[in-house]
Amino acid sequence: MLEISPKSNLLEQKSYRYQLQDVSEPNLYRDIYSYDEVPKIPFNHRRVPMGMPKEIWITDTTMRDGQQSREPYTVEQIVEIFKLLSRLSGPYGIVRQSEFFIYSNKDREAVERCQDLGLRFPEITTWIRASHEDFKLVKKLNIKETGILVSCSDYHIFKKLKMTRRQAMEHYLSAVSDAFEEGIVPRCHLEDITRADFYGFVVPFVNALQNMSRDAGIPVKIRACDTMGYGVPYPEVALPRSVPGIVYGLQHYADVPSEMLEWHGHNDFYKAVANASTAWLYGASSVNCSLLGIGERTGNVPLEAMVFEYASLRGSLDGMDTTAITDIAHYYQDVIGYHIPPMTPFVGKNFNVTKAGIHADGLMKDEEIYNIFDTNKFLNRPAGVMITKTAGLAGIAYWINEYFSLKDERKIDKHDPLVTSLKEWVDKEYENGRVSALSDEEILAQIDVLTNGVYPWKRGE
Repeated sequence: MLEISPKSNLLEQKSYRYQLQDVSEPNLYRDIYSYDEVPKIPFNHRRVPMGMPKEIWITDTTMRDGQQSREPYTVEQIVEIFKLLSRLSGPYGIVRQSEFFIYSNKDREAVERCQDLGLRFPEITTWIRASHEDFKLVKKLNIKETGILVSCSDYHIFKKLKMTRRQAMEHYLSAVSDAFEEGIVPRCHLEDITRADFYGFVVPFVNALQNMSRDAGIPVKIRACDTMGYGVPYPEVALPRSVPGIVYGLQHYADVPSEMLEWHGHNDFYKAVANASTAWLYGASSVNCSLLGIGERTGNVPLEAMVFEYASLRGSLDGMDTTAITDIAHYYQDVIGYHIPPMTPFVGKNFNVTKAGIHADGLMKDEEIYNIFDTNKFLNRPAGVMITKTAGLAGIAYWINEYFSLKDERKIDKHDPLVTSLKEWVDKEYENGRVSALSDEEILAQIDVLTNGVYPWKRGE
């Protein structure tokens, strides 16, 4: 049977309605996931069309998944992080939602403190167990939407829950019914979807959710969770690992609209950002992230990464204040005490710092040669130089100009006597066996020696 697709406006064959396959033995995809071998990537050479939604946005799990791999944040820290997220989100709410735990008194206090701020974005949502009592707790806090864990792979259904597929399906449909009774929008987290029988369980289950949603008059959100980071962004990859296939399939065979479809990924195989971008490209409106990528094991999709991915795909930041990213990094390091690896993009100490003299020379001639974009404009972080044995005269001159904010005619070049004197001192340091980079304090101390205690400039003049 042919029908006009509301998405493509073309005649398409009516989608086949898949039925639950209540198997007696779990499908563990042992040809792909043999456990004693590296997981394999199967191809079926089938392409699905890209379908970028009209609107895309970011959701945040810093206060949920981000707390599952480190010591819990204090209430004060949660409030400050939430303020920074709101500033980053901008007036149009590109960082649209942030999910919270609500099990402890401290968790609930944090939610209430953030609610009292009266900020429009991000909207506060929660994450709970599939329990009737937990829904009442959400209702009491006046939260409109909550996530619930919905295990969908046979690894979880058979091995963890000790259920059949039908029993699991009935259990989770009952939980969603409880949410509807309380007037709460359920966000079903399809856990371990990249090891699930997509047509034998996932699609029939989501179709059942959609039927319940229509009857209740309350929407159901679907979060596709790449719990173990097995997702693959390449075209023509076979299910269950295909990110394009999962996103397309949930739309095409389970009628999930883009605005109700969200991707949640992990970085176990270094594919978190690529998978999240792919989810956007193929039809999911939202991608779930955490600040600095902090989350279980190797972490989640770094939120700051998707901010710039958003701008790359849409051609605009749409009001997001990206300087908040630097303030977030400072807050994590200086207040929370979290160590950010120095090479981390956008937030690491060295992400836009060069050690090579030839690069420093290029920066002095034109910053654009060796800086990814105007990092001072977008992040309040000018390109920098680290003084090592390879910094050269250009590197030292660049360091002085940046440290003391010397612009235009006040800038010094690599032929300045102070620069050449510093270069001689640097060379001796490394000739004597030094291997580490020179700190700002050490360089300033040597400038103090070379200028007889009288700096030629003051920082920030």
